Amino acid sequence: MSIITVDHLVKDYKIIRKEEGLKGALKSLVHKKKESLRAVDHVSFSIDRGEIVAYIGPNGAGKSTTVKMMSGILTPTAGEIRINGLSPQKNRKEVVQNLGVVFGQRSQLQWDLRLGETFELLKRIYRIDDRTYKGNLDIMDDILEIGQIIDQPVRQLSLGQRMRGDLAAAMLHSPEVLFLDEPTIGLDVNAKYAIRKFIKEINQTRKTTIILTTHDLGDIQELCSRLMIINKGKLIEDGSLVELIDRIAPYRQLIVDFYAEQAPICHPSAQFISGEGARQVLRFQKTDITAAKLIEDISKQAKIKDFSLEEAKIDDIIKVAYDQ
Repeated sequence: MSIITVDHLVKDYKIIRKEEGLKGALKSLVHKKKESLRAVDHVSFSIDRGEIVAYIGPNGAGKSTTVKMMSGILTPTAGEIRINGLSPQKNRKEVVQNLGVVFGQRSQLQWDLRLGETFELLKRIYRIDDRTYKGNLDIMDDILEIGQIIDQPVRQLSLGQRMRGDLAAAMLHSPEVLFLDEPTIGLDVNAKYAIRKFIKEINQTRKTTIILTTHDLGDIQELCSRLMIINKGKLIEDGSLVELIDRIAPYRQLIVDFYAEQAPICHPSAQFISGEGARQVLRFQKTDITAAKLIEDISKQAKIKDFSLEEAKIDDIIKVAYDQ
């Protein structure tokens, strides 16, 4: 069952360009010309309850604008958004009550308050009852170890600690949908691990629907069952990572170590990619030949010491999609 539906979503911005006019004796005249910039161009999709979806694209592609419209921060120029059947713009109060939002570079925490005081403020804003509030704080402490930093002023927290605080703050009111915009940006390895652990656990234990925008390929590989790619305002890909690999880059690479250096291996169903010493790399299409058959054929040409297989890399897949 879809918890989010987006239908032909459009967002236009009015921008002003300055043009130099005729230059007189006193100063240049500057004319302002208004133009329309389309940031999101007739984007449509639906997301089922409990999905973790990566919504990615190059800078300026329209992904953050889409998220801001889904969360009710921006108003679409055209099109329709429904979250649990409600419009984030027309029914903002009801929708926001069921949304959690974290923007990686903008914190909702109060800079001059202790972290715990920020949580108390949100408790009042969302009118969270005492039992739910305490239960959610306990869960956030188990996953994010919030108890270690809850009495510290927000201004004294590290970037990773602030992100943990932002994630806990976003979940205090038990939202069914969580928007995460670049949640691991600028974080070290340990902080990224903690954030990814949180996302997995909150999805598994609460069936929270999560929409994630990120430039971190590790986030996508570890967390997301589905990948949507937006470029120049248009949704250009939508499917599982496995489906995208099979369609965009349906090949594998065979790395073969021989007992001695060999001339480049020739095979009608494989392409020689590189060779160094006794090692050679060959690429083959999955639909043309199996790895087992290719290895069998190569072994008739030269004695194999060892081999390994590599799938197409996710960054290669995404680059191909961006360039379409």
